Amino acid sequence: MRVFGRRVRAAAALLAAGLLAVPASGCSAGPSDSTGLDASVAAGVTPLEPLPAAVPDALAPYYAQRLVWQPCDGGFECTTFQVPMDYGRPGDGDLTLSAVRAAAVPGESGAQSASQPGSPPAPGSGSGSGAGVDARLGSLLLNPGGPGGSAIEYLEAVARTYDRSVRTRYDLVGVDPRGVGRSNPVSCLSGERMDAFTAVDLEPGDQRAIDALVAADKEFADGCHRQAGAALGHLGTVEAARDMDVLRALLGDERLNFVGKSYGTFLGATYAGLFPSRVGRVVLDGAMDPALDSVAGNRTQAGGFETAWAAFAKDCVKHEDCPLGRTEQQVGEQLTALLTAVHAHPLPSTDNGRRLTGSQATTGIIQAMYADFLWPRLRSALTVARAGDGTGLLKLSDEYYGRGADGSYPNLMFANTAVNCLDLPAPFSSPEDVQRAVPDFERASPHFGRDMAWMALTCAYWPVRATGATHTIRAAGAAPIVVVGTTRDPATPYDWARSLAGQLESGRLLTYDGDGHTAYGRHSTCVDGAVNHFLLTGEAPEQGKRCDR
Repeated sequence: MRVFGRRVRAAAALLAAGLLAVPASGCSAGPSDSTGLDASVAAGVTPLEPLPAAVPDALAPYYAQRLVWQPCDGGFECTTFQVPMDYGRPGDGDLTLSAVRAAAVPGESGAQSASQPGSPPAPGSGSGSGAGVDARLGSLLLNPGGPGGSAIEYLEAVARTYDRSVRTRYDLVGVDPRGVGRSNPVSCLSGERMDAFTAVDLEPGDQRAIDALVAADKEFADGCHRQAGAALGHLGTVEAARDMDVLRALLGDERLNFVGKSYGTFLGATYAGLFPSRVGRVVLDGAMDPALDSVAGNRTQAGGFETAWAAFAKDCVKHEDCPLGRTEQQVGEQLTALLTAVHAHPLPSTDNGRRLTGSQATTGIIQAMYADFLWPRLRSALTVARAGDGTGLLKLSDEYYGRGADGSYPNLMFANTAVNCLDLPAPFSSPEDVQRAVPDFERASPHFGRDMAWMALTCAYWPVRATGATHTIRAAGAAPIVVVGTTRDPATPYDWARSLAGQLESGRLLTYDGDGHTAYGRHSTCVDGAVNHFLLTGEAPEQGKRCDR
């Protein structure tokens, strides 16, 4: 997901895994989910203004490129295309973006096959056409979130799990946003230095610990600047959304069809705000709220993880192997005691002498909040941690960061920070600012608030100024946009979905009453059915529709 601070993001691998299992579910509809935009938000935040509908002459060469698809990666097709590094100064240099496509599969009722590599789309493939029930609908772009999640890796993991009816009608396309994955990836620290960064104390109790945290944040920022250069100032979401419009045109689609999860909802909503007349069938699952500033975003996100922890605790006490007590209150108290102990005395692990620090313990627990299928692993990890072994929580923390067995890290967290520090002004400018905010964070989240407040300090030392600002997104005149919110989503609290759906002129809120981060393709056949019907027909679910397991 889009992190307002340092590290809380969408676990793309978890989203991919979750798509493989969809249990039975139920649905309901009703007026309970009013989505009117809160007056205080509307009064204090300016809207995102659309760009001119006509493509500027200076950008025409980018829109006139021809995609050449080549076989790659086990049956997929790959391509690259150019975008300007700076849309305001397109003559100053280009970036090369990489994309992958899972071509539409032939349908059982005689649907047209996908176009061949390098060929233009089939007639009538644009989402605005009057295609028949078996005709192709064009391309469906997917983004798993982050920022920093590779859409290419995500698509390769999930393409074959998509409903066959959707796979029949669409080419599924993933493009790594600028700075991410295979698209000019930003890099910041070596694996060894990243190990140190993830271990630094996020509950500094004295000036020495604060100085160590500040030094780690500065080292991270300096490394990004040194290795990325001028591109570091051009990795924001508005630019990534403009890149998607170039790709939309090169794919031959009149309108953009898009499924975005977590931060991908912010990317998709930004596209809708900039290009409302080019919105096709857009689904925003696990929605971000662009009307929140970075302090409020971090604080309410901490509250989301607290809500998810409460759900875990409620479930934990039902199991004989719950290691933290027999009541929900005991579970909470024992977690506090464990984290306090680990912050004071890191635990040994079986991983080459590495020790579990308090910040890594918190990160490991946060990782398990993203998906309830990880809760049994968390119970096991907490059990051995209480016995003095940090291996289980350290593995969960490593999975959160994507750390490989060889100690290497992907660029996910580097891109994550680079995008966040451009999209909004830093929440805090100094350690003193964090210290003043900690009480509010702890009220929102007694277990995670303090760590998450200190996580938000990194952007204070970012070498380039933020180019974005808090705003609302109306996307006036856009086709219906489906916003999916999960009631106990840890990383994108449900209220964010309500707010975004209320901001969007054509927003339709679809609620999943359940646990975990995002809903489509993970838990509920009710959600899946509503979203798939929308993608295939353009008919959005009725406002206030609710689904459960």
